[in-house]
Amino acid sequence: MKIAIVHDWLVTYAGAERVLEQIINLFPDCDLYSLIDFLPDDKRFFINNKKVNTSFIQHLPFAKKKYRSYLPFFPYAIERFDLSEYELIISVSHCVAKGVKTNKSQKHICICCSPVRYAWDLREQYLKETKLDKGLKSIIVNFLLDRIGKWDKNTVDRVDYFVCNSNYIKERIKRIYNRNSTVIYPPVDVNKFELYEKKEDFYLTASRMVPYKKIDLIVETFSKIPEKKLVVIGDGPEFDKIKKLAGKNIELLGYQEDDVLKDYMKRAKAFVFAAEEDFGIVPVEAQACGTPVIAYGKGGAVETVVENKTGLFFYRQDVDSLIECVEKFEKIYEKFDFKEIRKNSERFSVERFRKEFIEFVKDKLRG
Repeated sequence: MKIAIVHDWLVTYAGAERVLEQIINLFPDCDLYSLIDFLPDDKRFFINNKKVNTSFIQHLPFAKKKYRSYLPFFPYAIERFDLSEYELIISVSHCVAKGVKTNKSQKHICICCSPVRYAWDLREQYLKETKLDKGLKSIIVNFLLDRIGKWDKNTVDRVDYFVCNSNYIKERIKRIYNRNSTVIYPPVDVNKFELYEKKEDFYLTASRMVPYKKIDLIVETFSKIPEKKLVVIGDGPEFDKIKKLAGKNIELLGYQEDDVLKDYMKRAKAFVFAAEEDFGIVPVEAQACGTPVIAYGKGGAVETVVENKTGLFFYRQDVDSLIECVEKFEKIYEKFDFKEIRKNSERFSVERFRKEFIEFVKDKLRG
């Protein structure tokens, strides 16, 4: 069987790319397509150093750093791929990959990380971050995003079967596309982390510092409870802003390599997670260390954290709600079983993903 795998863009190794990695491992003879490929040499391991078939956007000026500026051309670019020779197409899509053209003799399975975020749920945030939320530019960009949203809906029928990464995204797919989908949780390499029961008296958060991650909220909160130590790992455009919010009890380490992050993660009293994520891999990694998680009670976290057993939730993204949650956590901390927390993380292992996805594919091909 000839198989094509389609990805939006290849520039880093993050959540969607971990899914892509496992799909390639399951189908090593596949051909790989992506709008652009600017992966550095040290990141090409996860695509098995495959040749990547790219679109014309690869060759546009400044595409390596400014590829998102070409968003209006993404639908046209993805439709230019000729996939007519393939029997099975698997798209890993959070933008336009699901919109590749197919025919009736082909099966198209889309692993939908989310419907196009720029056009739907995250439009307002995207416009604010890029300073395109006011004036004539805002009118033009909103017009373009409306067109992309219309295209996104019009191409839904090119997908035979949708797979999603959480019930949270399942609901979004139903609401926007009016299509059913099957939840297969993404692969988390829990075997890279080990249970560690000698916790120390500090809290940890780690993330790229962009607005929706809400690291500013976490730092502001802990600045108001100076008796609690917080360690912050990560860098990004909001670093300077967050540094100004940090009290003396907060240690900002900036970007750190994985080994350093794992060391802090296994020793932390709890991992704090304030974002509304589609799934959220890092809270699962923390639990793989036996570390409890304090998380915002919306999005994928409610499916990976078990309240009062592997962590606690706060339900408003504000300082008072998070302080209240930390205080409750301190009161019941001794009740947490680190072995049970580790066991919960294993529900999201790589092996489980591979087994569930290959069974899904076999079932749909038989159908």
